[in-house]
Amino acid sequence: MNLIPVIDLQAGQVVHAVRGERSRYRPMRSSLAAGSDPLVLASALLQASGSCILYVADLDALQGRAPQAAVLAALLAAEPGCTLWLDAGFRDLSQACHLLEQLGDRAARVQPVFGSESLASRRAAQAALAARSHALLSLDRLSNRTLDAAGCWDDTSLWPQRVIAMTLDRVGAGTGPDLPTLAALRQRAPQDTLFIGAGGIRDAADLQRAEEAGAHAWLVASALHDGVLSMHRAGAMTQCSATRHRLLS
Repeated sequence: MNLIPVIDLQAGQVVHAVRGERSRYRPMRSSLAAGSDPLVLASALLQASGSCILYVADLDALQGRAPQAAVLAALLAAEPGCTLWLDAGFRDLSQACHLLEQLGDRAARVQPVFGSESLASRRAAQAALAARSHALLSLDRLSNRTLDAAGCWDDTSLWPQRVIAMTLDRVGAGTGPDLPTLAALRQRAPQDTLFIGAGGIRDAADLQRAEEAGAHAWLVASALHDGVLSMHRAGAMTQCSATRHRLLS
């Protein structure tokens, strides 16, 4: 199982995401490092997970405010071997390109995540996800309903090779991964789809169940901050280099 650490950025600091209730997020308290500084916690998470991918949710941008470009640029400078998967509430491809332009040469290490909760229309989704082998789609779900103005959940022709199954209710909740949703999506997906789960992982046993259910990777924050998961814990997880290469493509 490939583990991908997550930081949720709000007003320049890392916050603790719980159940998608963004207005209630509070500064992160982690066993990995003191404080909520993004550079410190990003470094600690990458080391603990053994990952070269960091998922960043820009909550300012997701809630309609300006993206935190300066923080993103600092992260890229501090972690030169890292690729950022960035969800900044992109409504369309042009919005993603505009932010990437602000990051200069380092934008080559940023892969925009197009979330079904943010894409403005089916036409916007088609343009954003046209490069199937390079695009990233997050299928977002909250309170047993899909967040999907563009119709991405229903139209599998829009799906790129890498699809994130994002169950926001499970994020930071310690209730276990949403494996039924993953299974339902896998039944409808093209055979070469790489599924990345998000939310609910409590321990190594949950990761094992997720891998058996067909997940190629999982986005994790709380279990890493709590010290439950670590690459330094024998048997906690394995990183598949072949799959990791495809995740980075």
